[in-house]
Amino acid sequence: PAGVLSAAAPAGASDASAARHRPQHTVDVQLLSFNDLHGNLEPPQGGSGTVTERQPDGSTKAVPAGGVEYLASALRTARKGHPYSVTAAAGDMIGASPLLSGLFHDEPTIEAMNRLGLDVTSVGNHEFDEGRAELTRMQRGGCHPKDGCFEKGRTFKGADFPYLAANVTDEKTGRPILKPYTVWKHKGVKIGFIGVTLKGTPDVVTADGVKGLAFHDEVATINKYAAELNRQGVKSIVALIHEGGLPASSSYNYDCDSPGPGDGISGPIVDIAKHVTPRVDALVTGHTHQAYACTIPDPSGAPRTVTSAASFGRLYTDTTLTYDRRSGDIVRTSVRGPKAVNHVVDRTRKKAPDMTSLLDRWNKLAAPVANKPVGYISADIDGRGSTAYEKPLGDVIADAQLEGLAPADKGGAQIAFMNPGGIRSDLAHKASGGEGDGVVTYGEAFTVQPFTNMMTTVDLTGAQVVDALKQQVSGANAAQPRILQISKGLTYTLDLTKSGADRVVTGSIKLDGAAIDPAKTYRVAMNEFLTGGGDGFPAFKEGRNKLVGASDLDLFVAYLKAHSTPSAPLAPPPADRITVLK
Repeated sequence: PAGVLSAAAPAGASDASAARHRPQHTVDVQLLSFNDLHGNLEPPQGGSGTVTERQPDGSTKAVPAGGVEYLASALRTARKGHPYSVTAAAGDMIGASPLLSGLFHDEPTIEAMNRLGLDVTSVGNHEFDEGRAELTRMQRGGCHPKDGCFEKGRTFKGADFPYLAANVTDEKTGRPILKPYTVWKHKGVKIGFIGVTLKGTPDVVTADGVKGLAFHDEVATINKYAAELNRQGVKSIVALIHEGGLPASSSYNYDCDSPGPGDGISGPIVDIAKHVTPRVDALVTGHTHQAYACTIPDPSGAPRTVTSAASFGRLYTDTTLTYDRRSGDIVRTSVRGPKAVNHVVDRTRKKAPDMTSLLDRWNKLAAPVANKPVGYISADIDGRGSTAYEKPLGDVIADAQLEGLAPADKGGAQIAFMNPGGIRSDLAHKASGGEGDGVVTYGEAFTVQPFTNMMTTVDLTGAQVVDALKQQVSGANAAQPRILQISKGLTYTLDLTKSGADRVVTGSIKLDGAAIDPAKTYRVAMNEFLTGGGDGFPAFKEGRNKLVGASDLDLFVAYLKAHSTPSAPLAPPPADRITVLK
């Protein structure tokens, strides 16, 4: 059965001007939404903590944004004057989180979302990082099965809001593992929310995380439950979809409906939006960490709003849903879908005091671990914030993995590969606390490598290494290339003037200046996620003679300690291993 959300009406009255021009049988419902928070309770560092804003003259500037103290303040301000307001999210609220949340299995983030007034969210792929049982604990509460309760006298209460997982079922029973949908009700207004994650979740999560689960097509699932809600008399429906698109511009305020509706966006969400039943009135999306508020026609040709608020709490989307009390449906004109605008969670606004106290409480618990210096850098080393295929921090991480697993008794690695999505932040030179500029703390290193993936070394032939490199731009990665970060000594050319696998120039692939020999066996290091073929790299599953080593975080920290001192800090590498032809 559908769940019922209790939505407390914020103080204030509806806008008088809008009310005068609106039929009396309609009311405006404010839908506030965001996605891909990833436990970023504190303002993210480096490029991960800014959004690109297009200026009137066509130029752009980076605006510092994010942090739950500011997000809570922004949402609470936005709710004023809106007696009908609901707050929703499109997944990845937790997982791949900085140390402040990750150290405590994301309990701080769930607590923050409860205080924030989140009404509902879909699951995302990262909600499965620690498996089904842990996701269930996030919903229902209880102390961690191994680490126990983190604060004396406090038991984790779980989420006050429902996690929706309509397209995730138990392989044995065929039933959804969590609620597939819920209905928000307030003063006679009813809006149904259906939540799904991307059907490819098993491709981007470790096998243990999705063990015993089946992931189904997003469109078929949404259409099924939209029909069910319709039979129950719920005519207004919003889909929360943890899958997204790629706008033509990185500016959050770019008009992706120019020159025509939806012309400025591509990616998986476009096809999904075109096939989701017209019964669904708006799509809140995520996963790609992009910002957009687009209009994509539904199967009937009617305009429908599709939104995403980037990531890490840097933006929120404000969508106006005009609800017709007579029909119980959302009014969609022939010109456009519901009006939606992305807003920056800038750091000039006042902080929410209750969030400040929450951060202080958890920071006190984390401090003995988080504040320990583990390295020194001479300048910013960009990772998540880099738009280049080869990221300076990616080179550092790959080198750390190669160095840690090169000894014969550790694996004898000759090459190391790092998946770009596993780099969750930058290393910023500016101090984040009282540690001083250029000091890398354990907490900052953890933020970069939060998964604590175990490292492996396997045998791969040269031909398999070549296949893996070509899979960066073909197969599952043809439309959205995933360029692996590579260790020193490995070089090749990426020719973007070509298509598919041909974009990796086979004859250019060399190790220490010598061409890769297809028949030769190489010892290759990578995390267990890649070893299992994650991110669309089936060639890695062919590895033999696997040896499991230390975690990726341990190797990263060890490398920083070995290669930097206060007087000789680590400098950003030149990132010159991949030659890109455009």
